[in-house]
This record gives sequence, C-alpha cells and structure tokens, in this order.
Amino acid sequence: MALFKTSNPALSDKTFSGLDDSQYGSGGIIDATARMTLSGTVNKTGLLLIFCLATALYTWHLFLADRNVAAVMPLMMVGLFAGLILAMITIFVQKAAPFTAPLYALAEGLVLGGISATLEVRYPGIAIQAVSLTFGTLFALLFLYSSRIIKVTEKLRLGIFAATGGIAVFYLVQMVVGFFGIHFNAVNNSSPLSIGFSVFVVIIAALNLVLDFDFIERGVQAGAPKYMEWYGAFGIMVTLVWLYLEILRLLTKINNRN
Repeated sequence: MALFKTSNPALSDKTFSGLDDSQYGSGGIIDATARMTLSGTVNKTGLLLIFCLATALYTWHLFLADRNVAAVMPLMMVGLFAGLILAMITIFVQKAAPFTAPLYALAEGLVLGGISATLEVRYPGIAIQAVSLTFGTLFALLFLYSSRIIKVTEKLRLGIFAATGGIAVFYLVQMVVGFFGIHFNAVNNSSPLSIGFSVFVVIIAALNLVLDFDFIERGVQAGAPKYMEWYGAFGIMVTLVWLYLEILRLLTKINNRN
C-alpha cells in the first residue's frame, strides 16, 4: 500500500504500511463495507469534537464556580497525561483507535476547558474568539482544499513538514533549558517579534490541516480498513488541539499589548 507524508505525528508517512489485512478478501481486495470512507471519517471527527466539548464545558463550569485554579488542576493534569498516553497508544496501535480516540478527545477536553476558563477570567471573551478562529480556519481550509484552490504538492508537504519539525524542536529546547532558568523572552512576551512568531506558528498549524485532509483522502482512495476512520478523525483532533492552543497563545500576547 502506498505511503503518504504529513507532518502530523498521528498521520505519519508510515501509517498505511503494515495495516491489518484480515478484512481483505480473495485477491487482496477489501470488502466495500469494511473500507474507510470520507463520510465515515467526517462523522467520527464530529463525534470526537462533541466528546472534547463535553469535558471542556464540565471543566470550564467547575473552574468558574469559584474561579479557583486548584479546583480544576487535578483534572487538567489527568487530562494532560492521559491524553499523551492515549495518543501514543493510538499512533503505535492503529487498530485501537475506535477505543482510544474517543478517550483522547475526552482527556483533551479536560485540559482545554481548564486552560480556556483560566484565561477567560483574565481576558474576557478570549475563549470564544479562539474557538471561532479555530473552527473558522478549519472550514476555510476545508473549502480551499475541497475546491482545489490549495493543492498539496510534494514541495508543500516537505515545507510544512520541515517547519513543523523546526517548531517542535524549538519548543522542546525551550522546555529543557527552562529547567535551568533560561527563557526565550523574545518569543514569549508581547513584542511585535513574539506576536509575529505566534502568527507563523498558527499558520503552520493551520496548514497541517490541509495535509491531514489530503492524507485522509488518500487513505479512502487506497481502501484502508474501517477502523482507520477513527484514526483519521484522531489525527484531525491532534491538529485542532494544537491550533487552538496556538491561537490562544497569540490572542494572549495581543491582549497584553492593549
């Protein structure tokens, strides 16, 4: 089966290699009812968003009840570590996606709800702005991709892959040196340079959605097994969580300048 490249770690270029072939019939042709479909992936993506929203709203209301971070911190930590573990399991055991992807969405909701509510107290309206921008970006890029205004070429894939990798390395280095009291204030304050950096990261995160769309479409064309619908939906969720957090970071910097 062909290999497809995307910078999303959940939808890597090796995802379709070594898939379970137990659903294939004679001649290596998978049964039509057991194939991954675009509509099935869209429906499952919608379900994951609902799961994420449900736990996010729960954490949100729990925090706003007394505006005490300590009230939601345990849930946020559980969501953070559970989400990381579930993501790793899903990436390495793709057949588990029908079970782990919904749990991942629930876990991420705990984290996003707590972070959003905390920032909402300091910057009223920031959460709805971030949500609107995230979904606006999702639908805009989906339209641009489906209408072929944006075409996924090998150069585009490599460019986004390199930029995403560079951002990941930078964040990792920043986290490590932070333990030694070294901080990159130039990209973490509200200066024009810092805001420009966040705009760049948001753009790269958004472009990852285009690669995810392309990846899922190619999976459908390749006749991937049905459980890959959950895996594709999981990949979209990973990118959306990253995009939402980066938009929140950008809006925070902008608000700090006002």
